[in-house]
Amino acid sequence: MALDKPYQDIPGTIIFDAEQSRKGYWLNQFCMSLMKAENREKFKADERAYLDTWPMSEEQKQAVLARDLNWCMRTGGNIYFLAKIGATDGKSFQQMAGSMTGMSEEEYRNMMVQGGRSVEGNRVVGEDGDAQEHRQPQGKR
Repeated sequence: MALDKPYQDIPGTIIFDAEQSRKGYWLNQFCMSLMKAENREKFKADERAYLDTWPMSEEQKQAVLARDLNWCMRTGGNIYFLAKIGATDGKSFQQMAGSMTGMSEEEYRNMMVQGGRSVEGNRVVGEDGDAQEHRQPQGKR
């Protein structure tokens, strides 16, 4: 039986819940393997061959090869594990986050220094702007 997931209607957000964890188990294990220098070298020497040693889905492998972190997250990747790919490529977390938002590293940094993204267009689907009303438990309205 599927659980009710009211958080699924947050535009552009992938929540790493138990279902995502199960879906991305091998992808995330691959990422953790990159903590060892010898595994990073094997991966850099032949990315596809190294990925093929892991029982990941073909879609997950393609997402890694494309370095599309949003795609990796949709297939169960957790950003904290996926950061190991960026580190292997010599990228900072800030560079990775920028790539996930379609911004340059500088644009992303400037946005964050200025307080982050606007909530406009990023609210829960159906919210009318009164976020507090929608977030209160049923009996508190």
